Amino acid sequence: MSILDEIILHKRSEVSERRKAIPLAALEQSQYFSRPAISLREYIRRKDKTGIIAEFKRRSPSKGIINANVSVETTTRGYADAGASALSVLTDEKFFGGSDEDLLRARAANTCPILRKDFTIDKYQVAEAKSIGADAVLLIAAVLDPAESRQLADYAHRLGLEVLLEVHNEEELQANLTVGADLIGVNNRDLKTFSVSTDVSKRLAALIPENVIKVSESGISSPEAIADLRTYGYEGFLIGENFMKHADPQAAATEFMKQLNAIITK
Repeated sequence: MSILDEIILHKRSEVSERRKAIPLAALEQSQYFSRPAISLREYIRRKDKTGIIAEFKRRSPSKGIINANVSVETTTRGYADAGASALSVLTDEKFFGGSDEDLLRARAANTCPILRKDFTIDKYQVAEAKSIGADAVLLIAAVLDPAESRQLADYAHRLGLEVLLEVHNEEELQANLTVGADLIGVNNRDLKTFSVSTDVSKRLAALIPENVIKVSESGISSPEAIADLRTYGYEGFLIGENFMKHADPQAAATEFMKQLNAIITK
């Protein structure tokens, strides 16, 4: 069993237990459920921002503990102040050390869009995302068939949320072109070998429809890499580990975005 299979197996059990503990009707009573979502698409395209979706991630199955001690409020606010277009917050607890509380605290501290980063396999999780203040949800093509992705995307849109669909290869991309995603993210990490290369994003760039925001994910370790990916039509760039591995992630993000702006405005 792969780590992804293990995660999904656990997630199915987790969702079942969470639904029993907090019914959908209770989620709909949340203070955030009626809040209009902030458009991730629009913020990525804002000229005063960098296109970066800065991620708050405590640990991962492949890297172990990345940074367990920083404040979610301080870090995410620092990301936004540095020029990030949006935030991504891991809410999976067992494998990534995250929680819904992390996203709630990030929401209270920020006014930019927030992506709930989790393994979404059920409509209940989409409603959860809305109830804790997320503006967008992640759907991973590797764990959903196109029909499931379409159903989840439709439900997210009914709740006013945007959808970032993540693909890893051409096969996943071609199978999900009609899902209705607002953004398509190309994950540069190979799920089998965990090797990372932005060449994956470059190969798939021309296959992504023009009306969909292109997002490159994983393995972006320099401002020059973003400048390069922009020439392939990418507007969004999800960066987590490159910032979180530092003792002061917001300082690392500030310096990174300062350098990026210097390159872009040359």
